[in-house]
Amino acid sequence: MSDNDAVYEFSPDTILVSKTDPRGVITYANAQFCKAANLPPAALVGKPHATVRHPDMPRAAFAMMWAKLQAAEEFFAVVVNKREGGGCYWVLAHVVPDIDPDSGEVLGFHSSRRWVSPSARREAERVYALLRAAEAKAPNKSKAAAAGRAALDQLLADAGQTYEQWVMSLAVQTGR
Repeated sequence: MSDNDAVYEFSPDTILVSKTDPRGVITYANAQFCKAANLPPAALVGKPHATVRHPDMPRAAFAMMWAKLQAAEEFFAVVVNKREGGGCYWVLAHVVPDIDPDSGEVLGFHSSRRWVSPSARREAERVYALLRAAEAKAPNKSKAAAAGRAALDQLLADAGQTYEQWVMSLAVQTGR
């Protein structure tokens, strides 16, 4: 994280919520999400969720998320997002697909996010730095996510953990 990335803090009881269409375009943002992003609803609704993507988030994390969501599965992650005007905010994100019960079609996605403890942030920063380094060595952007995922898989194998176990270990650090 750079010095320009002062962390926006919010209460552990706060829940940041957004909804998107199937392409990831924001259709709803609650007041807490808008406050964390430092943007009014009009600047978020109708825009890609990537509007708040922080450059320190590895591509591999989003590739994993989309793979899970496209398989109609929920996804958990510790995420750093950027704020308009500088800074960032860290969250434990839980993203679920909104599925039409009759057709089985994915109508969009719902994400609820909670506060992340400083210790969980430090661990995520450490791991994400390793993933970004692996991604930077890839010959092009299309192979970067795969390189980051390979680095994550190796790190998890060395620790004897699955991705879900690692994220839940960070969630425990947040008191959730």
